Amino acid sequence: MTLGRVRQAIAIAEQREAQQQRAIPPPPPDWVVQLSIGGEGHPIAVHVGGCRTAGRRTRPLSRDQAMRALAEGLEPCAICRPDT
Repeated sequence: MTLGRVRQAIAIAEQREAQQQRAIPPPPPDWVVQLSIGGEGHPIAVHVGGCRTAGRRTRPLSRDQAMRALAEGLEPCAICRPDT
């Protein structure tokens, strides 16, 4: 009887934990690169993480990668201004 109660309590605790993990979204990355439509997804622009104009096709970038992409001529977003 006790084993059944313990298993039930564990199941309830696991369900609560899963709900809490789904409720808290992870923080956005500091910088992202917007990718084009298509199989390969070529880089289009660099955005600050969380920029709404980046869309869904993005990949996170480190600070160094973002700076390198901007230096190589990739367009910065005109709204979030990652180059400033």
